Amino acid sequence: MIKVKNQNFAQYHDDFINDLRSKGRAESTVIAYSKDIEQLLNFFSDRGILKVQDTTIEDLEAYKKHLQDNNYTPKSVSRKINSTRTFYKYLTSTGKLSDNPSDKLAHPKFETKPPRVLSEMEYRALRDVSRSDTRLYSIIEILLQTGIRIGELASLTTDDVRTQDVDGKKLYYLYIAEYGSHDSRKVPLNKSAKKAVDDYLEIRPDTDEETLFITKNGRPLLVRNIRTTIDKAFERAGIKNAKVNDLRNTFIAHHLANGVSLVTVSKLVGHKRLSTTEKYLNLIDNKKPETEKSLKEL
Repeated sequence: MIKVKNQNFAQYHDDFINDLRSKGRAESTVIAYSKDIEQLLNFFSDRGILKVQDTTIEDLEAYKKHLQDNNYTPKSVSRKINSTRTFYKYLTSTGKLSDNPSDKLAHPKFETKPPRVLSEMEYRALRDVSRSDTRLYSIIEILLQTGIRIGELASLTTDDVRTQDVDGKKLYYLYIAEYGSHDSRKVPLNKSAKKAVDDYLEIRPDTDEETLFITKNGRPLLVRNIRTTIDKAFERAGIKNAKVNDLRNTFIAHHLANGVSLVTVSKLVGHKRLSTTEKYLNLIDNKKPETEKSLKEL
């Protein structure tokens, strides 16, 4: 529940959040912005500032220092600065502010680590420790073999596992529905992923629930539950410093290493900008594609 202390600020906060929703931003993004701006506005209230129009770059710098003094990581501070800039940009574009002091607010310096990509030994170990759990194995196999986001996986329905005939061949794919600012797309299912899904569907509880991955009680499996389960699988497999998103990273890097075009990979994983996919090229520059084993062949 949002608790902006100043009513004037609260109205600006609500208007901003409604604007984000009207633009089709993902709900997780809206929630993140909402919390960040609530924190910013309450900081202003605590400093005795009662109008956004009275805020200056000095106030914003004080907010940044406040975050740093309270042990927020440089990456977290940078994200909150992005939220702040988006908020002030909204205020100026709607005429609520004439000047935008956030333009002068600098990001803290921090080192951006390259995406973590699992080695062949690691992703084989992860699959091995998951084989005894049909649902978990299916989840890991889909993430590893399709590169979809964990939120997209949690939102899959049984109807999203589809087939189409191409030149007399039956091809299987996942339909990823449009959400937020992301367009819908089709992601091919190779034999390994399709078999994992079929095996899961055989033991899936009989229920009217449309969500593909569900609990034993027939309720949708939530993102946080999926993440926790995979984190435990990483631990059992002895894989350190790995996160769920690294399965997606692995899909991208391995396909690029095998000569799949940037455009194709970008479309498969739903990147909005080609430059996002290009970053992964740095991971494979020193690798020869012909020596890399494609995930499609596993």
